[in-house]
Amino acid sequence: MHRKAEERQTEIRHEMKGGKGDVKIIHSFADNELQSPARLCAEIDIEPGCSIGTHIHENEEEIFYIIEGTAKANDNGNDVVLTAGDSLLTGGGRCHGIENIGEKTLRLFAAVIRFS
Repeated sequence: MHRKAEERQTEIRHEMKGGKGDVKIIHSFADNELQSPARLCAEIDIEPGCSIGTHIHENEEEIFYIIEGTAKANDNGNDVVLTAGDSLLTGGGRCHGIENIGEKTLRLFAAVIRFS
């Protein structure tokens, strides 16, 4: 299955997971299209000063890959700065959150995979 960029579904989440501002989620594929244990496969765009609040991933893991921008991430209680090409893995009861601390849109790719 392939999907053209202009065919992707977009949603806006306000104060996602207790974060600040709006987060744009651009789904590559909807969870009901995925036959794997994945439940999210999407680009996430976060404007300067906006964030996804710190939250826990039980029985799943999430991967963030930074495409563009600068982020401060909570990596299970430790603050780290992420830039283009960096990745963050969270799961198995650990927590994370991410905030755009740069001057341009933070673009990242995210995948959430359930444990089988």
